[in-house]
Amino acid sequence: MTTESPRWYTSSYSDNGGACVQVATNLAAPTGVVPVRDSKVPDGPALPLRAGAFSAFVAGVKGNGLGPA
Repeated sequence: MTTESPRWYTSSYSDNGGACVQVATNLAAPTGVVPVRDSKVPDGPALPLRAGAFSAFVAGVKGNGLGPA
């Protein structure tokens, strides 16, 4: 168990008036989880994503491999 607190990070590319998500990547190594939350609701819930799933999502976004919905 870790006693580390999440350090929330918003991408420098998120300059669109606050419609962003924040991640706490500092918890990936000790817990295997990357919490994700809505930047507009910092006291709201966080979605815990497995670190591998989060990495795959980021790689897909960077590589434009997500395709249309």
